[in-house]
Amino acid sequence: MKAFVFPGQGAQFVGMGKDLYENNPVAHDLFEKANEILGFRITDLMFEGTDEDLRRTDITQPAVFLHSVVLAKSLGDEFKPDMTAGHSLGEFSALVAAGALSFEDGLRLVSARAKAMQKACEIKPSTMAAIIALPDEKVEEILSGIDGVVVCANYNCPGQIVISGELEAIDTACKLLSEAGARRALKLKVGGAFHSPLMEPARAELAEAIQNTEFHTPGCPVYQNVDAKPHTDPEEIKANLIAQLTAPVRWTYSVQNMVADGATEFVELGPGKVLQGLVSKIDKNVAVSGKQ
Repeated sequence: MKAFVFPGQGAQFVGMGKDLYENNPVAHDLFEKANEILGFRITDLMFEGTDEDLRRTDITQPAVFLHSVVLAKSLGDEFKPDMTAGHSLGEFSALVAAGALSFEDGLRLVSARAKAMQKACEIKPSTMAAIIALPDEKVEEILSGIDGVVVCANYNCPGQIVISGELEAIDTACKLLSEAGARRALKLKVGGAFHSPLMEPARAELAEAIQNTEFHTPGCPVYQNVDAKPHTDPEEIKANLIAQLTAPVRWTYSVQNMVADGATEFVELGPGKVLQGLVSKIDKNVAVSGKQ
């Protein structure tokens, strides 16, 4: 069985999608439709912008979503998923690709999500850090004893967790986790504490937009970040998408569940190769490839 997976924020690069735009009529039309919906030429920033442009949350998220979804749409009959999943932002790409959301509604929600997250980041200084080579349980145990907001945000693969929270709490956590044997405890260059309680203002704002958007039963199960389980019920999908902003991305468990349910091949659609690397670390026996 074939699983298609979609990357999240951080996978972007200048020039992403340009070949598609120039050589694929379906892709060209979708990119132009996106420019129209967003009210500015995001394609100019994707193809010819700077790294700094693409690091802005309000640009990054629609850009990565757009690249991923356009790739899926441009595959035509080649795109026959038995299941899909996406990492954080990538979950929206996975839902559009699977037919749970229209392209237009998906892009509008992603743009609204990005703006809401940007606003939440400005309320309180916060950040994230990557923790390498400690068991999940050990990281959770140490974080539970730290004052202030600091939580596990991304369970990426065995031995790789991203934590998220207030600046001082993150600094304390990095020190304690290094002392406990982490090979690396590295603060990331991100705008704020994604997938933590500090995103509550964004969750509340996005909830209204999601509730007012029409969702459909997808053509295949979508494994969602919040519980790592397959979903096809539109109301469950909406509730999980809303919860996702303040809950951890359970990527390790999502991939393990997909394999347990029969996935033998994973194809990453979108910029970069981050998910291909993570899937290979989670299960060495599955075939992994990608298109960008």
